[in-house]
Amino acid sequence: MIIGKILENEKRVKFNVEISCNDCGVDVPGGLQTGESYFQTDNFKIELEEFKQDYLCGICRDKKRVKK
Repeated sequence: MIIGKILENEKRVKFNVEISCNDCGVDVPGGLQTGESYFQTDNFKIELEEFKQDYLCGICRDKKRVKK
C-alpha cells in the first residue's frame, strides 16, 4: 500500500508498520511504501498516525459500506 507522496522518478522506501483493524482488531499483513523525500518528515508521521487510527480491514470496510 502506498502512503504519502511519491514524485516522478523518485526512489520508493518500503517499510513495515504494525497495523490492526480498528473495528475487529485483526492484524494487517504487508508493508507500506512512500517516496524517499517524504519518508520521516513531520507530515509523513502525522499522516501515518491518522492512517493507523482510522484503518479498517477489507471485511469491516465492506460491512460499513453495506450498512449505508
